[in-house]
Formats: sequence, structure tokens, C-alpha cells
Amino acid sequence: MKNLPKIALGAWAWGNDGTFGNALTAERLRPIFETAMANGLNLWDTAYAYGMGTSEKVLARLIKDLPRASYLISDKFTPQCADAASPTAMADMIEMQLSLMNLDRFDIYWIHNVADAPKWTEELAKYFEGKDDVPMIGVSNHNLQEIKEADAILKACGLKLSAVQNHDSLINRSSEDSGILDYCKENDITFFAYMVLEQGALSGKYDPDHPMPEGSARAETYNPVLDKLSVLNGELQKLADKYNVGPAQIPVAWAVAKGTLPIIGVTREDQVLDAAKAAGVHLTEAEIAELEKVADSLELNVIRFWEKEMK
Repeated sequence: MKNLPKIALGAWAWGNDGTFGNALTAERLRPIFETAMANGLNLWDTAYAYGMGTSEKVLARLIKDLPRASYLISDKFTPQCADAASPTAMADMIEMQLSLMNLDRFDIYWIHNVADAPKWTEELAKYFEGKDDVPMIGVSNHNLQEIKEADAILKACGLKLSAVQNHDSLINRSSEDSGILDYCKENDITFFAYMVLEQGALSGKYDPDHPMPEGSARAETYNPVLDKLSVLNGELQKLADKYNVGPAQIPVAWAVAKGTLPIIGVTREDQVLDAAKAAGVHLTEAEIAELEKVADSLELNVIRFWEKEMK
């Protein structure tokens, strides 16, 4: 397994696909990228689906002149973006993405979702079978049964499932409740938790008087429940005060304490600095239990349209 940082940084918003808005450019993001690298946060998570290559192109401009060993790139095969009828769809996608990013390899490569996942996992296994430089191979948005199936397919080709990436936060712990986290720990699989901050809803930045900007997909999801989220954000603020950090660092510290590797979307330098500080916050078991108790009491369902309840 590669030497991974405690936290990965997500470039989903960099795709300018409307989820977070559409005003991000490489030059605007450059100081954010450089701040992250200076603080040891060198694992970048992207996908072709994030703006149909836009996120990858932006990231490519930022890594262009850096030594290859100085950064880690996590990219994904998204079935809906491939030519399913082509016998070379997997190779075509991987090689197209490598070309977009001007790379000769990825450090982590994922099956992005479960659409025809067994077929695509087998194609991915065949692509890397026998190669010398195989990335960590992962699956995203898979339930426990689907994870086990993917692992078996890879093992049949002499490979290993090394990573799982699912939505995991204080208000969506279905990957824990379903046994996925335990399975990953028992089988040396790194669990990557995405949307730990629920796209900013657990950052302390938003409340009923200060809603998310209208016109984004996240505003549609979280603005109607900001009154409930304010209760949890209040608890996050108490712990933030105790540890002398910002409230957004507490959900990240919670994710690290649960044994996951959180992926934090970044569009501002302060978010990067928060992420770096969060790695040094060590919550007690009692604090973790209290946060989860409050979160559960809100009875929120924040499963998004591309996801499912993990069972």
C-alpha cells in the first residue's frame, strides 16, 4: 500500500458542473493547490465525470511542472461516461484520462459506481493483469455484497481490492452500520470517506439565516434542513472551541478517528489549512459518541440521487 496522507483533497467542485457553482479556474485554484502541497496534502481525487474532463484538465495544469513522486492522483472509471458497446471501453477511458492529465500512471483507480460493475471490474482487472505498475484498485458507491464481489473478481486475476470510497459522514453512517468499515479493516482495504462535510453543510458556515447560494444542487438538498443541521453544527462549534480549531475540522477529525481516510473538497485556502489542522485533532470516544447521538436524533436522510442506502 502506498504511503497515503491522513486526508485526501477532492477536485469534484473543480469540474464546474453546477454542483458547487461554475466559477473555478486553474489560476484561481493554484494558490489552493500550492498551499495543500506545502502542508503535505498531496493526494488529489478527481474523475472524468466531474465536468466531463474539466476537473482533470484543471488538476493537470497544476501538477504539470512537479516531480511525479511529489503527488498522488486518484481517478475513476465512470460507466456512464464510457462507450459500453466498445470492447476496448476500459482501456479507452483510462488512456484518455491519462492523456488529459499528461500522466503515465494513476496511483489509485476506481470503479465509480455500480452500473454493470461486475463487467467493468473484470475489464479493469484484465487491463492491469500482469502489469508491473498497478495502482491501488478501488470501488465507489458499492454495498458490502458488491464490494465482496469486486474483491473476488480482482483476486481471480491476481489482483487485490485495495480501496473503497463511499459517502460517509456524521449524518450518513450507513457504510458503518452495514459492516463495510469492519470488512475493510479486516481485509487491509483503505476506506475513503467522501462528503464528510456534506458539501459544506457541516462546516458551520450555513444556517437558516445564511443559506447556501441558490442555483446549486447542494442548496436544494441542505437548505430545507438547515434548522436541524444548526443543532449539530452547534455541537461541532463546542468541540472546535475546545480544540482551538474551526468547526469544519471536527467532522474531519471524526472521520479520521473512525479509521477512514476522508476526502475533503477544497475551493479556498482556508479549507486546505483546516484540513491540515484536522489531522492533528484527536477526539475522545465520549466526544465521538455524543456527536453521533446528536446526529442520529436529527433523523436526516441525505442520500443523494446517485447513491443508495448501504445495507
